[in-house]
Amino acid sequence: ELKMDLKGRILVYSISGCPHCKAAKEKLDSLNLPYNDVNLDNHPEQRDIMMKLTDQRSVPQIFFNEHHIGGNDKFQELSKDRLNELIELVKHNEPPPDSPQPVMESNTHDVPASELSLLIRKTILHLYGDFLSKDGKHVDYTGISESVKFKDYVEQVAQLQRAQIDDMPRQESLAFFINIYNALVIHANIKLGFPETTWQRYKFFNDASYIIGGHKFNLQEIENGVLRANRKGVGMMVKPFSKSDPRLQYILQPNEPLIHFALVCGAKSCPPIKTYSPDNIENQLKLAAASFLEGEDGCRVDKKQGLIGLSLIFKWYKEDFGNTPHEVLLWVKEHMPNGLKKQDLALLLDKNAYKLVYLHYDWGSNKK
Repeated sequence: ELKMDLKGRILVYSISGCPHCKAAKEKLDSLNLPYNDVNLDNHPEQRDIMMKLTDQRSVPQIFFNEHHIGGNDKFQELSKDRLNELIELVKHNEPPPDSPQPVMESNTHDVPASELSLLIRKTILHLYGDFLSKDGKHVDYTGISESVKFKDYVEQVAQLQRAQIDDMPRQESLAFFINIYNALVIHANIKLGFPETTWQRYKFFNDASYIIGGHKFNLQEIENGVLRANRKGVGMMVKPFSKSDPRLQYILQPNEPLIHFALVCGAKSCPPIKTYSPDNIENQLKLAAASFLEGEDGCRVDKKQGLIGLSLIFKWYKEDFGNTPHEVLLWVKEHMPNGLKKQDLALLLDKNAYKLVYLHYDWGSNKK
């Protein structure tokens, strides 16, 4: 429905994720009343102005022109007659100079990806801190979906469509797209449900998407298009981006195989979830790889039987690690932390007497 045409102004001071602010705005929407939302998270300098005008610290604080209504409770309790009076006031009267001023927001204003990435990373860290098991392997999806911080996250990722992702340095781009991928998986599990069959998984990775910098990116396009330098993914007949695709400018050349130990698809056999920062991203990824290869999900070595077991990640994405199975194993040895497993692996590779097998990949949900 069309909003009412007002000469005056309704203004709401609010913060992100506040249920009382949401209730007040929903009531204004239900009455088809347009309003100016001054978000104090985005404009902290407005908090002092609000406190001077209202003598209140809590939000929301609602104004019809210069008339201060109070918080959500006061607004919801207004009698029908008083509410109609206030609507008539803003319908026919311009706001006087002493009424609170809106903040100029521009929907076309571009946000530097580094700033937005930092903001989103902080929110993700809070969510992971509250709803991730200590080993990073299990996620409390229900807890996340009901949390105020998740609502903040949803508001922040809406800004991704205006993010400036052109000319991002490689380290920044790596951290940005890894963090966004992992968070999108969690967001999609909450909104779309956890995929259980091969077909559902295919749809999940092709349907779950964000608009970033004006371009739509789904999960497989972030992984195979951007982070794997436009290589075919598992079961794909063609590359994610065609020769004329404008998103080709964002692919990371050369391909970085270490991303496979940072991307978490939401399955039990995935590596643990972490967030990554642009500083020292290479070291962070090497540590993630070392940790994965040290564990039983990544690599197992049985010296007596001459068996080497690898995660299916090394089969699905073989070309990222080497041209032959032996080259892949040399890559694994190089990135494995020092210890008995590495010694045994080196021994089998030197003798060239081993059988390579792939470990069962548990697609079950990593939910708590």
